[in-house]
Amino acid sequence: MKTLVAYFSAQGTTAAVAETLAKRLGADLFEIRPQVPYTAADIRWTNPVARCNREKIGKKDVPVAGTVANWESYELVYLGFPIWYYGAPNVINTFCKGYDWQGKQAVLFATSGGSDIGRTAEKLQPYMPGAKILKARVLQGPEGLDELLG
Repeated sequence: MKTLVAYFSAQGTTAAVAETLAKRLGADLFEIRPQVPYTAADIRWTNPVARCNREKIGKKDVPVAGTVANWESYELVYLGFPIWYYGAPNVINTFCKGYDWQGKQAVLFATSGGSDIGRTAEKLQPYMPGAKILKARVLQGPEGLDELLG
């Protein structure tokens, strides 16, 4: 089964998990990057006017830089991101809307300093029509991969 690990990482934690996961699976790796990169101020969620807050509250699309080559060839997609406001960052929603998920399987993995996965899979499903979400887990780092893969 051809596998892709696609991820967005704000501060490197999710990137470390995604890179380790791709190596373990022998999967291709794709970094989901916003066209306008986030600064440290942009992701300071304690600031009510920070970019991350404006995007989430305004339900704004966040344009993604680049596209996955040969998307149609992947059968299984591991999708990783940090938890923002009990869900995926808006850049993940935008990424998902840009592809045909029909017949694909997906595994969601998230990193978080304290939140659980909650209803993240349920919230993402409308952006991934036709995909079967097999699993959704929060990991504290690469050492949590056994739970995701088991």
